[in-house]
Amino acid sequence: MSFGSKFLSSRNPFLFTTSRSRLLSMTDKKSDGEDGMLFPQEDGINVKPNSRAKKNPGLQHPRAICFLILWYIFSGVTLFLNKYILSYQKADPHVLCGMQMMITMVCGLIQLRFPLGTYRPVTGQRKPEDFKRSMVTLGFLQLGTIMFGLIALYFVAVSFAETVKSSAPLFTVLIAWLVMGERTGAFVFLSLIPVMLGLALCSSNELSFSLIGFLCALTTNLCECVQSVVSKSLLSDSTYRYNPAELQFYPNLAAVIIQLPTWYFLVDFKKLSTQMNHDLAFAIFLDGVSFHGQTITAYVLMSYVNPVTYSVANTTKRAFLIWLSVLMFGNPVTLWSGIGTGIVIAGVLLYSKAREVDARRREQFSITQDKLSVIR
Repeated sequence: MSFGSKFLSSRNPFLFTTSRSRLLSMTDKKSDGEDGMLFPQEDGINVKPNSRAKKNPGLQHPRAICFLILWYIFSGVTLFLNKYILSYQKADPHVLCGMQMMITMVCGLIQLRFPLGTYRPVTGQRKPEDFKRSMVTLGFLQLGTIMFGLIALYFVAVSFAETVKSSAPLFTVLIAWLVMGERTGAFVFLSLIPVMLGLALCSSNELSFSLIGFLCALTTNLCECVQSVVSKSLLSDSTYRYNPAELQFYPNLAAVIIQLPTWYFLVDFKKLSTQMNHDLAFAIFLDGVSFHGQTITAYVLMSYVNPVTYSVANTTKRAFLIWLSVLMFGNPVTLWSGIGTGIVIAGVLLYSKAREVDARRREQFSITQDKLSVIR
């Protein structure tokens, strides 16, 4: 058993036995750096352990369709506002990161009091002893996810940044192996080959390629995947039920407290005072509200669809945003770069299907308590 496995199992014994088979189905976390925290949530409703799996309405439910559309809209608005603020308004990524988290924190605080249809509050709960530590950990990861994602957008085109972020399955498999000791199935491993080849092809032929932007986009993926593991350990704890507003407010509060002291060393306040105007202030405010809406709608959507459906929807969203960004910003794309982007997207779709096949085979050959009772 690896060190990460011992740590997670010591915190919650039930988590270690269940998360091994479910971890790899969470490809995009996080989030992408713009996606924030994308974790399964029962919509604040008390359910029986397996009722969600048996009665999952999927995209046939009208609310699921509604939140899927809202998720796409908020994701697109957030991504393009980030690029507009950084590239056209020449804003500092550190300032945009701090303001985005601060606005999200305020919106989360409001939704703790007024859920606005995103979840149903569970009353009478007592916060666990490690609540503050868990929120600070998530806040640190949230800060890394947003910050590196914004720096990546500052140096490279939106289409290339989204293509790199589509490689999240690579990091999911890596962290699953290092932290959970998860062994990757043959189909899943083979599905990662086109993702790696497509990413290499796209990077080598990208006109806006920047090593700093490329590394920051990869770091965003890493932060998101670790964030997913930590958040899964919290959401799997049966002693306390977290709601989306809590995971919006407390981690962002911790992230703001962590980041604000660094402004003294990293932010040029004279330049900021000359740059700030009504247009930029409104764009930053709208960007923060949109980011909050993006993460909240992702929570609700995950309560209606299974991880594979969510992964396919997320890949479709990325493909849409990649080509929409090319049209909106006029980013020049070479033939081979376009082919590489298509290969990455196809590889992620194959990864989702391989995960489904691998889970089905694992369930087929596993010995559960129900099967033992039948044998007995």
